[in-house]
Amino acid sequence: MLEHVVNGLVLGGTYALVAMGLTIQYGIARIMNLSFGDTIIAACFATYVLFTSLSISPILALLILVPSGYALSNVVYRVIMKPLVARAPDEGALEVDSILVTFGLLFVIQGILLYLFGGGYTSYSFFNTPINVLGTVVAGNRLLALVLSLMIGAALVIILFRTRWGMILRAVALAPKSAPLFGIDTDRAARTAFAIGGAIAATGGVVISMFQTFTATAGVVFTMKALIVVILGGKGSVPGAIVAGLLLGLVETFVAAYVDPGLTLAAVYTVFLLLLLVRPNGIFGKA
Repeated sequence: MLEHVVNGLVLGGTYALVAMGLTIQYGIARIMNLSFGDTIIAACFATYVLFTSLSISPILALLILVPSGYALSNVVYRVIMKPLVARAPDEGALEVDSILVTFGLLFVIQGILLYLFGGGYTSYSFFNTPINVLGTVVAGNRLLALVLSLMIGAALVIILFRTRWGMILRAVALAPKSAPLFGIDTDRAARTAFAIGGAIAATGGVVISMFQTFTATAGVVFTMKALIVVILGGKGSVPGAIVAGLLLGLVETFVAAYVDPGLTLAAVYTVFLLLLLVRPNGIFGKA
């Protein structure tokens, strides 16, 4: 039982981590990024290369890939997304345009990864040491993934709710039309939010690669799960993404362990539909 709880929290913590990046991009920059999962997979492969070719551990790889994710996402926003924002007459049009553009970007990233690494499953062994947790043996890399996910999530919540910079980002998320009246540069806030989302995607890729196999075409799975978590948690809500991610991981793990592994996706969507019936705007969304 405890083993399944820990594994569920590990999986849920990973979902929460990656969903935080997407919810920031969508909630603040108003961009629905369908290439988000492929950014995660790109970071997985980058971590794999750093570890197997240069003997750089995933922990140190974070110091390389997180700033790289931020910088690359900043460039993507300036070159691709900013023109969309400038010409979109309203938020609805921006969402539609961003879906179409990032759908194309998804295949660009996927094509590059397929060319470089092929379509097979990839993994590496890092800190795969059994650790006893309250009488239950858990792989060390899974436990480390959970700790990193929770630490990064907590740090992000503190930044967003306890700093002036975070207050500015939340102001743009809550009232994008009123924010400029208070001297807030909404374009800069959106660009920063999109770049932060890219940095979190890179972080998620590093964490995921430590305990899961991955392929060049697996990005769509993470995008789908992140979207579910974002909607369940509430649009733009980082605490909501954390709670919904953990819930999703626990549901998947317990259904796989006690019912049937083939029913995990059905169980996820059942929980998704039931919660939306009770809370249409998500767990932490406005009623």
